[in-house]
Amino acid sequence: MSKPLTEQELHNLAMNHVGKDLEERGFEFIAVNSKLKKHPQFVCIDKNKQYYFVIVRAVILPENPNNYDVLWMETFKKHAREKDAKVLYAGVGIGSIEGEKQPIYLNEDYLLEYNGIQVLETNLN
Repeated sequence: MSKPLTEQELHNLAMNHVGKDLEERGFEFIAVNSKLKKHPQFVCIDKNKQYYFVIVRAVILPENPNNYDVLWMETFKKHAREKDAKVLYAGVGIGSIEGEKQPIYLNEDYLLEYNGIQVLETNLN
């Protein structure tokens, strides 16, 4: 019998999708942190040696993965400015193909909503 994915396993699944996307875009990984509620999940650099802090957020569908806590993000953007880094946000929605109220199981098909990486402006207003 299959077991439902834990919150940490769902987060890791989302990170795998985002990590592949970052690789395909040519980013080089400096650090990876897969622990829940530890940010950023990825520290990357591009070919110009610009640092990026990448926030990955996994949600259960039908919750919108593109929404995030704006107040918390402002605090995080301040941290990025202090480190001369840019902030990228990647929301990943995961759901059961059996319906909204059903759990997502290990080694079974699932729904995925991933609209790519969003660049969040860190400039002060």
